[in-house]
Amino acid sequence: MPRLPITDFLADPAAGPILDVRAPAEYAQGHVPGALSLPLFSDEERARIGTTYKQVNPEKAVLLGLDFFGPKLRVLVEKAQKLAPGRRVRLHCWRGGLRSGAVQWLLELGGFEVSLLDKGYKDFRRWALAEVARPRQLRVLGGATGSGKTAVLHELARRGEPVLDLEGLAHHLGSAFGGLGQPAQPTQEQFENELAVRLAALPVDVPVWVEDESRNIGRLAVPGGLFEQLRAAPLLVLQVPREARVRYLAADYGRHPPAELAAAVLRLRKRLGGLVTKEALGAIADEDFTLMVELVLDYYDKTYAHGLVGRPGHVVEAVDCDAAVNAALVLAARWPAEVVRVAM
Repeated sequence: MPRLPITDFLADPAAGPILDVRAPAEYAQGHVPGALSLPLFSDEERARIGTTYKQVNPEKAVLLGLDFFGPKLRVLVEKAQKLAPGRRVRLHCWRGGLRSGAVQWLLELGGFEVSLLDKGYKDFRRWALAEVARPRQLRVLGGATGSGKTAVLHELARRGEPVLDLEGLAHHLGSAFGGLGQPAQPTQEQFENELAVRLAALPVDVPVWVEDESRNIGRLAVPGGLFEQLRAAPLLVLQVPREARVRYLAADYGRHPPAELAAAVLRLRKRLGGLVTKEALGAIADEDFTLMVELVLDYYDKTYAHGLVGRPGHVVEAVDCDAAVNAALVLAARWPAEVVRVAM
């Protein structure tokens, strides 16, 4: 089969699942979203081959690779049969070199139809970073913590509006409490990969809704080019009274184990100060989640207000988070072409 450029390689799911033949550690660091791991070499074997290549010579490294490859021939075919029962696969390694070529030969010998990614995962990474940085039409949804931004974003998506859910891709809601109830965050590399594939699937001729974010979402960073676009894009701000946001957050945080809440408060200790931290921990122990939220919300409100400086935005005022969702949806349907101020 001919080698395919990255866009053709990604575009045809009928060509079968994507099999990544790099070592397990390489796959764990970052992979094409949806790709399945079929490692030709273990991490230790890959390291030994690399050492031989550098310290002895390439010929000895190839022979060592063949020593490792030989006993695995049947096992690799059997694993591929389980991963791709239709016997059609898309295949890649790091650079589209010896590893993918060897597995391609083996699988074709075993009756598979193989599409090979030209220049390998390295080329996918070039494509992904370029895709993330590509200029787009964005509409940014902002508001202080507890304003219901995520609910608005999800409802927009449900109604068919193009949406980029950065927090969903990052497995984190942004604040010190943002990891509660979330899966483990991906690596930075994998976050960028998932982000690129999601962006590539969005239309380019209509605006895309995205939640306002700081540069970091948990331990992950929004890539620089995209972050600059977020800061420059039109901003729609949900403005919900503090008491309503406190009720919303207290109900949300109260669902989580007290130990996890306490750990989140302790991550803010330097910013809250010793006294407020102690009082917040005491509120958690007393299951007074309203007080806990009141204590930490001052920090978040000041931080968000600082982030709005110099960024003019259109405001949606609402008495509570549910009203904010409804009001924002009314405005979102015609904003910014016809800007109105919605008051509940």
